Amino acid sequence: MIDLSVALLFAGACFALALTPGPDMLLIASRSLSQGRASGFVSLAGIQAGTYCHALAAALGLSQLVATVPAAYDIIRFAGAAYLALLAWKAFTSDVSPLATTETLPATPLLRIFRQGLVTNLLNPKMALFVLALFPQFIDPGKGSLVLQMLVFATILNVIGLLVNGAVIVLASKVGNKLASNARIARRLNQVLGAVFFGLACRLALFSGR
Repeated sequence: MIDLSVALLFAGACFALALTPGPDMLLIASRSLSQGRASGFVSLAGIQAGTYCHALAAALGLSQLVATVPAAYDIIRFAGAAYLALLAWKAFTSDVSPLATTETLPATPLLRIFRQGLVTNLLNPKMALFVLALFPQFIDPGKGSLVLQMLVFATILNVIGLLVNGAVIVLASKVGNKLASNARIARRLNQVLGAVFFGLACRLALFSGR
């Protein structure tokens, strides 16, 4: 069982991380602004599912490959950039005003948004390296299963992220609702989302972070 003091220390580190604007927060805010609160939370759910995958990968030693083999890091990095560029192209070429369909958004687009959040997170090698760098500092082999401990820490990270990003989602969706009455601005929101995806793609492709 993880000590409460260790859990609180880890939560503090996660809180500081969550407050720092980054690609995930930018993506979530853009989704909330363009398609409303539900899409923002679904995107966040996909990202947080990816956090659990990274935690499991770190526990099983797969993230070590990303950390030590430059080719593996670059393959994942460029795959992630290509995926984000594809999302940007789809957003730029969409003729549908996202705010006009917020109330009637069917299940399939929400599932697609979840998948985009998940894949974007999984194809971000920096997230794998973050988990690999931070989580082991709090792991105690004498406290039981390493995999279980990693999943507990991933849950703490996700809870903190839900609190911080949840506030971002609510604020962004309210701004989006106010803009919904302006048809010209509403039509531009897909372009904003596309610009976000394209910017993240360029950032991931051009800056390795190593």
